[in-house]
Amino acid sequence: MDFRISPEIEDYRLRIAAFVERDILPLEADRACYDAHGNVALVLLDSLRAKARAEGLWCLQLKPENGGVGMSKIGMAVCYEEMNRSIFGPVVFNSAAPDDGNMQVLETLGTPQQKQCWLQPIAEGKVRSAFVMTEPHPGGGSDPSMIVTKAEKRGDRYVVSGRKWFITGAEEASHFILIARTSDDPRSGLTAFLYHRDQPGWRILRRIGIMGPEEHGGHCELEFDGLEIAEENILGGLGRGLKVTQTRLGPARLTHCMRWLGLAKRSIEIATAYAAERTGFGQRLADRESVQMMLGDLAMRIEIGRLLVMKAAWALDQNAFARKEVSMAKVVVANVLHAAADAGIQINGARGYSTDTVLEWIYRYARQARLVDGADEVHKMVLNRFLTEEGRQFWQWPVEGKAVEGAAR
Repeated sequence: MDFRISPEIEDYRLRIAAFVERDILPLEADRACYDAHGNVALVLLDSLRAKARAEGLWCLQLKPENGGVGMSKIGMAVCYEEMNRSIFGPVVFNSAAPDDGNMQVLETLGTPQQKQCWLQPIAEGKVRSAFVMTEPHPGGGSDPSMIVTKAEKRGDRYVVSGRKWFITGAEEASHFILIARTSDDPRSGLTAFLYHRDQPGWRILRRIGIMGPEEHGGHCELEFDGLEIAEENILGGLGRGLKVTQTRLGPARLTHCMRWLGLAKRSIEIATAYAAERTGFGQRLADRESVQMMLGDLAMRIEIGRLLVMKAAWALDQNAFARKEVSMAKVVVANVLHAAADAGIQINGARGYSTDTVLEWIYRYARQARLVDGADEVHKMVLNRFLTEEGRQFWQWPVEGKAVEGAAR
């Protein structure tokens, strides 16, 4: 692939970088700008979003007809990384999880009526959304085939019963995409449904406390006891729920990585600046070989992560499923984010462990990266499956003029 980005993408990157530097970074030092769960306060977020929209930096990932600019996955990789130089960045541009992934799957699989009803309000920033899949034991998590929440057809409606948990953003969401079982067929037993928070027959049992800062709406446990959903609000077709999860989760995992790279780079930025000014035992930290090796190693690992993300983004732009590429990026970037935050704290010492910098925020956030959207071990098992099936072809290069291996049909 050609690693040069277009002048248009570079223009967006520069404008996002300027916006983050000018309008978002200064807010991190003021505790009044945070909500009770460690994210940017909603009242402040509304004004920032209005500025981003006015500057043409809103919803880059969507097509123009859906309120975006039609940015490619490669362009998204460049821009999302720049957005997450700040811990508050992505949500300002309407490019944060879970709305980001939900908008993309609605754009890809929604009917024109569903896009108008369910996608547009999210794209316009009027409502937030949640993806309702993960269940407590013995239900489904990384393995969606274990999903036990049921949607039984009664007349022209489906009635839902079951429980879900760790549903990101649920407390603030109005639009929900629910994965439920409609038959026992192992390949076509799941269906995706759309529902609104005002519909009866479901409730939030609790907002689950976590060790890190939270997305708006937290991570919630939900109970369904008679939620009725009309057939017209099936997303992607009856029995096509597995396709919906695959369509959503692959790109969503990669956009996580795009954003995490921004946080990893920010961690090194803070560490490098402090090492350059902090002196101990007659020597700057930046002049100590141990610190140089630590930062040099992390710079290399971040670049490896960037290359993996770019390869996966390129493959997705070629209409490939990119399952191997996304899994590799997910494992590498999640781990380098955690390592970068840890090293940043170590170099800053007590300052890094305090709330005087955002390093402790990034560190608490980073630990979830190795769990969300598939734990490291799950992705490594996926890679081993491909290795077993493909053998030496696991490492093949795409050949010019030939369809990309694994291209979507």
